[in-house]
Amino acid sequence: MHYVRAIRRLAGVATVLVSGTALTQAAEISFLTHWSPDTVAMLDAAIAKYGETHKDDTITVRAVPFGDLLTTLRTSGGGAGGATIAGIYDAWLPDLAKDKLVAPVPAEMATAVTANWPAGVVSAATAGGSLYGIPNEIDVYALNYNKRLFAAAGITEPPKTWEEFLADAEKLTDKSKGQQGFGLINSWAAGVLHPFASLLVSNGGDLVVDGKPVLDSKQAKETFELYEKLITSGFSDPAMATADANTTGPFLDNFVSGKTGMIIMANWWESALKAGMGDAFADIATAPIPVGPSGDKAHSISYSWMTVVNAQASAEEQAAAWSFLDWLNGPESGPNGASAMGEILMSMGILPSRTSDATAFGDRLSGDAFLAGYTGPLPDAKPFPVVLGGQEFSESLQQTLEALQFGQVTAAEAQTNAQTDAAEILERNAK
Repeated sequence: MHYVRAIRRLAGVATVLVSGTALTQAAEISFLTHWSPDTVAMLDAAIAKYGETHKDDTITVRAVPFGDLLTTLRTSGGGAGGATIAGIYDAWLPDLAKDKLVAPVPAEMATAVTANWPAGVVSAATAGGSLYGIPNEIDVYALNYNKRLFAAAGITEPPKTWEEFLADAEKLTDKSKGQQGFGLINSWAAGVLHPFASLLVSNGGDLVVDGKPVLDSKQAKETFELYEKLITSGFSDPAMATADANTTGPFLDNFVSGKTGMIIMANWWESALKAGMGDAFADIATAPIPVGPSGDKAHSISYSWMTVVNAQASAEEQAAAWSFLDWLNGPESGPNGASAMGEILMSMGILPSRTSDATAFGDRLSGDAFLAGYTGPLPDAKPFPVVLGGQEFSESLQQTLEALQFGQVTAAEAQTNAQTDAAEILERNAK
C-alpha cells in the first residue's frame, strides 16, 4: 500500500523503486508467537509469498507455549536483540506500552487500521491515545455442550438460566462413569477468569468499572456462590480441570472424551476439538451463556489479540516489520479479498477482526454451526477489562478462584479476597 514507502522514509531507511518494487537494505525480522506447528507452517507460507517481492527482508518465526509468551516477550523479546514482531493478548498492552516495549503504529498506517477494523478492537489496541498494534483475532465465550450426553440424561435443550444450568449439571454428573456435569478450568489465568467473568456479566455484573474493581457487588456474590455450589454438589471436579502451558491438558481431554457434559470456552478451540474428537465432534454444540438471577439477557466476555513491533528494534527493523504486517493483514495477501492473517485465523476456528475479512469469510462463518454459536452472541459480549496491572489482576483473581475450586475458601471469603486484592493491584499500577 502507499503508506508502506512512507513508513520506510519516516524510519530514515533509503528506498529505491525498481520496476514498482521497493528495494531497501536487508532487514532480519523475528516473529514471536504461541501458535501450533500447523499454524506456524501457514505463517511461514505467507512469509514465503511476501518474500517473492521483498527479497531483502528475512523473517523467521519462533513459537513458545502460551504460558511462556508474556515472559519471553518481557525478557528476551524486550531488548534490541529480541523479537521484532510479537502476537499479544490485548490485556497486556497497557503495561507493555507503559514500559516502552512496543512501538506506536506509524500515523498513516494507524489511519488505515481505524478505517478497516471495528472501533472496539481498535480501542483494545490503543493505550494513552496511541495505537500500538494491528488487531487480528477476536474471541468470545459460549457454553459448549455434548448433545449425546444431554440426550442420555434426558435433556432436550441447553440451559437458558442458572437454575436450568445447575439442574442440567446435576443430571449430567455420574461419578460411577467419572463424568462431571460442568467443567471448570485451573492452572491457566484466562481459562479460569474468562468463564467466571462470562457468568458474571450474564448475571448483570462486571469485573472492573472505570478502572476500579466491582467484585463486591451482589452480582459477583451470586457468581462466587454459583461456583461454590458446583463444587460442593460434586457437579464440577477440579481434579479434571487442569490446563498446561499450551492451554491443553486434562480440562480439554475430559471434554473431548465425553467425561464433561458442559464447559464455557472460546471459539478458538474448535480446531483442538476437531483434532481430538474426529467424527464425534458432531456431538458438540454451542449456546449462549445462561442468564443469572440478576441478569437481563445472555452476555459473555470477549477479548482480542494484536501484533506489535518491538520499540527497542532498530529503525530499519521496525520499518520492515510494519511493512510486513501491513501486507499480512491486507486484502491483497490472501484469497478472494481476504488477508493472509484472516486465512490463518480461520484455520484455527478464530474470528478475524478486520471488516473485509468478516465479509470475505461470511459464508464459511455462517456455514459453521460451531462458530455461528459465537458470532451470534458477539454483539452483546463485554470486552475483558484492559487496564494497567491487568495481568497481575488476572493472576490474583485466578488464585482466588482456584482456592474456591479446591475448597480452601468459602464463596464469601473468595469475594472479599478478590475485591481487596484487585483494589490494591489496580490502584498501585495506576500511579
